[in-house]
Amino acid sequence: MSAIKDIPVQGRLTPDYDLSSLTWLRVGGTADWLFLPSDEADLATFLKSVPNTVPIFPMGVGSNLIVRDGGVRAVVIRLGRAFSGIAIEGSRVTVGAAALDAHVARKAAAAGLDLTFLRTIPGAIGGAVRMNAGCYGSYIADHFVSAEVLLRSGDRVTLRSDDLNFRYRQSDLPAEAVILSATFEAPQEEPEKLDARMSEQIAKRDASQPTKERTAGSTFRNPAGFSSTGQADDTHTLKAWKVIEDAGFRGAVRGGAQMSPKHPNFLVNTGTATAADLESLGEEVRQRVFEHSGIRLEWEIMRVGEPAPEADDPSNPGQE
Repeated sequence: MSAIKDIPVQGRLTPDYDLSSLTWLRVGGTADWLFLPSDEADLATFLKSVPNTVPIFPMGVGSNLIVRDGGVRAVVIRLGRAFSGIAIEGSRVTVGAAALDAHVARKAAAAGLDLTFLRTIPGAIGGAVRMNAGCYGSYIADHFVSAEVLLRSGDRVTLRSDDLNFRYRQSDLPAEAVILSATFEAPQEEPEKLDARMSEQIAKRDASQPTKERTAGSTFRNPAGFSSTGQADDTHTLKAWKVIEDAGFRGAVRGGAQMSPKHPNFLVNTGTATAADLESLGEEVRQRVFEHSGIRLEWEIMRVGEPAPEADDPSNPGQE
């Protein structure tokens, strides 16, 4: 990737960057390059200049990510403050991809617009769109209008719902595309009621999830194919945490990794975990759940990169 260093940029382009410092789980190896563009023009110029043979990996705030111990053989692109603006016009909220989900929920609520489901979702809007994030019965797809995206070629396009084909924790975002911003339509409600709803959601989350630990949010998708609704009639039979608990893996430990005793669908770095510890424990959980209930859990956490040379990788090497 020697050609990368000669590309003129306005932002920061750093070789051999330790990605563990950028992920919530605090594990993983280095990226060949980390690029922090100064603005959209800087990013577009860079993408147009990068050889097609060089992989690109757009990275959010690292909230839903395991970077394997051998690192990522790619240029990792991470958006900063220039991509975190929030603009409100009528019932529409246009948000930069780097804006934190919780901040968007609060800013919208102050304007009397209900995007409160975002308040307890870890991460930034770019990742939320990519994964059709949701909770309490609401999803990105329910409010999504459009997204501005830079393709791998550096060309800017506008994508709408039909283009992204939203599904539970999935979308059809083009490979190596970088989301710049997204626009949402939000119902109106009194700010005081929205604030009260978010406070209730935060209290419920803190009571049931290990929010003070090093985690990456929910580890596996719910086999039921939808998020918790938060309603009184919500059932738990096909929730990921329930099938993990039924298989006897609440609190299970491998190396420095643990399935949280507080919420067994949260994979925790207790302080000394490697990426291999975390992924191996996750794969062991998947196998034991399958043996116990016949359910094959699907990872919700994204895993990228290569195992360390001496590690016994439990799944496929390379990016997924």
